[in-house]
Amino acid sequence: MEQQQYWDYEINNFDAIYSHKKSKFANTLDTIFRRDMYERFNYTLKNAMPIQNRSFLDIGCGTGYYSLELARKKAKNVVGIDISENMVNVSRQRADRENLAHIVSFEQTDLLQYEPNEKFDVSIGIGLFDYIKDPLPVLKKMRNSSDKAIMSFPRLWTWRAPIRKIRLGLRGCKVYFYTSADIKNLITKAGFINFNIEKVGKLFCATASVN
Repeated sequence: MEQQQYWDYEINNFDAIYSHKKSKFANTLDTIFRRDMYERFNYTLKNAMPIQNRSFLDIGCGTGYYSLELARKKAKNVVGIDISENMVNVSRQRADRENLAHIVSFEQTDLLQYEPNEKFDVSIGIGLFDYIKDPLPVLKKMRNSSDKAIMSFPRLWTWRAPIRKIRLGLRGCKVYFYTSADIKNLITKAGFINFNIEKVGKLFCATASVN
């Protein structure tokens, strides 16, 4: 509930990072300090290939930035889920505006409550594990819901980690950080067979598959 309230409230600030609807100075700061957010987007698209005619589950989809791009690139089916009602509403409006609603749909739900009608080719958890206290059940659900997972995890030992923890904590949003060993342990326990972990700025990005 705390996370849902936080993201319902923060929707405009979050979306502006990608839409760049900020002052020139603020956009410059994003380019410097949030560069890894843009790099993880490129990482995701690269590791999602081939996109055409494949199905995707975007967990913690926010305002649909990733889901809509996958739909534009001719994915067969994309489902974006998020706990924030406001995020989901904005995503649906954008899909309708771009005539992509026949490819991509959005639902307000938590992954552990979500029951897909089919197994997806790829599940995506970008900017998701930052806010999950117990990530293992989520990773297991991703493993059971898809053949491949693409994920990001904020790195523990960076100068930005304590600043971010304090800043978000004061606003009622808990955030969690990981070492490479933490991620390897979690991915292995979740039942993935093959995986790769890369440093992307102040993040770890990981791709894992069931075979």
